[in-house]
Amino acid sequence: MQIRKLERQSFYAGCQFVDIEDQANEHALPLLIMYPTYKEEQVEKMGPYTISAAQNAPLSNGSFPLVIISHGDGSTPFVYRTIAQFLARNGFIVGIPQHLFNNREDNTLSGTIDNLKNRPTHIRTVIDWFLKESSFSPSIKSNNISVIGHSMGGYTALAVAGGVPTSFPSESSDQKPYCLSVDHDKRVQSLILLAPAAGWFREKGALEDVNIPILMITGEKDTITPSFHGEFVLNGVSDKEKVQHIVVENGGHFSFLSPFPDFMKSPSFPPSQDPAGFNRKEFHEDLQNTILNFLLRSF
Repeated sequence: MQIRKLERQSFYAGCQFVDIEDQANEHALPLLIMYPTYKEEQVEKMGPYTISAAQNAPLSNGSFPLVIISHGDGSTPFVYRTIAQFLARNGFIVGIPQHLFNNREDNTLSGTIDNLKNRPTHIRTVIDWFLKESSFSPSIKSNNISVIGHSMGGYTALAVAGGVPTSFPSESSDQKPYCLSVDHDKRVQSLILLAPAAGWFREKGALEDVNIPILMITGEKDTITPSFHGEFVLNGVSDKEKVQHIVVENGGHFSFLSPFPDFMKSPSFPPSQDPAGFNRKEFHEDLQNTILNFLLRSF
């Protein structure tokens, strides 16, 4: 996947951590924000990772698109840090919420109907906060909002964009599937799906209201969300012409996560592993430019 690098105005990447109120769950929703700034970056600690960013720096002058990233099941915002940093340096405000009770620290709602309902609500809550309550509000292009979703985050993005999910029997106490009502957030104008988990949209018509540009990137050797998940998207949306689908040669499910430091790489830690011969660092250089290309073309 070779993508031409774009000539763009360069910024430094600012970084903030905030907790925003999530009235639906009565819990604070942790949010990692990266954004364009004129303040020079320094190496910052981010969980077990390091990244070059300007902590709590002021936002640069101007108007910027908003991108929300939805992490995978039991994951963390930190593993999308390099994508967020790249977009911030290229003029995007990026928010990555830590989905409540479906993250690396607390995954108690994984595999439940409550989780299917909560995740899209988190995205709406974050967008509301950015547009109505945050200091970023005056600088956000409200007609230029996108969601990036990896794995379970792909489910979340599709649900936010109008998808109608049906739960699996194992996700309810009575072992029955349920068609779920999720509010369609029409402020979201494009989606980027990375190895999306789309099985909840298996029913006919489940994605017919999703009618915005979509970039879907899947891994050739993904054993967690294999190719049929992508088929649900391609065959379910109302206009297949709006979907750009890229299959990454030799790519795995976790190849879309930011490269891990060497001390975390181990066969006992699957997120750090890729199919034999796959270079995640090189892939991410192409991935970031592919995402940027798509976002710039979508508006």
